[in-house]
Amino acid sequence: MPKYGGNKLYLKIKNDLIKQNVDIGRDRFFKLLRENHLLIKKTKRYHITTDSKHFFYTSPNRIKDLDITHSEQVLVNDITYIKLQSQHAYLALTTDAYSKKVMGWNIDTNMKVELVKGALQMALKNRTYDHKNIIYHSDRGIQYCCPDFTDFAQKKGMVLSTTQKSDPYENAIAERINGILKYEFGLINTLPNLEVATKMVKQAVDIYNNERIHYSLEMNTPEFAHANQTHKYKSYKKNYNEKNNLHLNHQVKTETSSAGEQLVRDTLDERQKCQINGKSTR
Repeated sequence: MPKYGGNKLYLKIKNDLIKQNVDIGRDRFFKLLRENHLLIKKTKRYHITTDSKHFFYTSPNRIKDLDITHSEQVLVNDITYIKLQSQHAYLALTTDAYSKKVMGWNIDTNMKVELVKGALQMALKNRTYDHKNIIYHSDRGIQYCCPDFTDFAQKKGMVLSTTQKSDPYENAIAERINGILKYEFGLINTLPNLEVATKMVKQAVDIYNNERIHYSLEMNTPEFAHANQTHKYKSYKKNYNEKNNLHLNHQVKTETSSAGEQLVRDTLDERQKCQINGKSTR
């Protein structure tokens, strides 16, 4: 698995190590990776793919407090940038929120409406279940909000949902899958041309769906999770809020502790002043 995370790689080969009588724990395994320069350092590239400055109607965020319980209940969508040697390309992804399975994708050298239409059409073709009123969630990009697309999606039975702010956690799953495909499968690199990029995306999606395990899927693959539906959905938004709350609690405790320490110091200073002046503090 290209650029697999250290934890997942260890779990993947642990049984093989035991069979070969190789006694190595996770921490020692990480040390081995680090010493051999096998840990991947992420490089950040920023390219804006969302044009939300338009006057088209945006739907409410229908998944903000939704209890996601099964496959093909919610489809999350996003566009990410792919660098080619002589031009730019854009990859539209349609992913099942519950199973994290990439249901549809489309890549082209422009961000016209046909880009996201193609990804949705592939997702509908790859459906397993016959659920009605599937929620189609995206950011407020013009491709998702213009009538050309909204009419198309609604005719396909989609219930539209969009983010309300620029907070990436409003579309966290789509953002996360983008990152996995780009950093773990080499799509972050500059690719020769659109033909090569298309082949790489196809291969990456296939391996991702059928071989890559997720902590959020109880260490199962998206394909397994999509078919069996046995895991409890875990929200990235919840984890984000919990981290923020822990940070805020720590900050409050630190500030409270500092205030208490300052009060003690002030009290001691006052007592010392009183003693110097020959006054009693009692």
